Amino acid sequence: MEEVRKKADPFWFQLYVMRDRGFMADMVARAKAAGCTALLFTVDMPVPGIRYRDMRSGLSAGGPIIRRLKRFSQILNSPAWAWDVGLLGGPHTLGHVSTAVGKYAGIEEFWAWASRNFDPNVTWKDIATIRAMWDGPLIVKGVLDPEDARAAADVGVEGIIVSNHGGRQLDGALSSIRALPSIAQAVGDRTTVLLDGGIRTGADIVRALCLGAKGVLIGRAWAWALAGRGQAGVAHVLQILEKEMRVAMALTGATRISDLGPGRLDLRGLKELGFRD
Repeated sequence: MEEVRKKADPFWFQLYVMRDRGFMADMVARAKAAGCTALLFTVDMPVPGIRYRDMRSGLSAGGPIIRRLKRFSQILNSPAWAWDVGLLGGPHTLGHVSTAVGKYAGIEEFWAWASRNFDPNVTWKDIATIRAMWDGPLIVKGVLDPEDARAAADVGVEGIIVSNHGGRQLDGALSSIRALPSIAQAVGDRTTVLLDGGIRTGADIVRALCLGAKGVLIGRAWAWALAGRGQAGVAHVLQILEKEMRVAMALTGATRISDLGPGRLDLRGLKELGFRD
């Protein structure tokens, strides 16, 4: 986070629930010292999901030798990336986790450590503990249920993120956009509601704002752009999303963000999404 701080202001730090509460406390302290402007506490990953795509890609399949061979074959297929990132992009470490697994640890050591340390016993008391350690904005990510949203507001968080972890944790989980309306109505103005997952176009952003979100996280779109073209790629993605939003708003008669509401959508589908008159 100290490296990111040199380039970004404001910036957020994402904290996961770990059995090692001392590690979590150290991360919170580092975030404060680095001038982090918001702490994002992820609660929807008490255990790692079964991700077959990661297994096929070599990220977590088979033994270490099989994984390394698969990654090596991928590097051979991308010589420009291998030169720019693999050789010139160092140092290659596991960032914050290197303090727990060792400076020169690899993916295998990380997954072993993570499997041991994800904590399925997290409760609202743990969030209250984080709240006591962190005096800046606290955002809880991974909420899909209105009652959970109310509980988060009760412990005094400044924001919640309606998210199913990109659909990568549990196949068949409720989609974020379907969960959004009932959650937005449940908390009202008590906390800021954001949406994560499924945002691919500016029209998707407009739909989310119509259903009660105050903002969205665009996830993979900016990550792909950053990997492909760096800052220029991210700027291009944002320009595309802005243009698509302006078009969608113009075609629905909205001239301001504050104009967006459920009346701009197909009313026949709103009840299915949980919206109540």
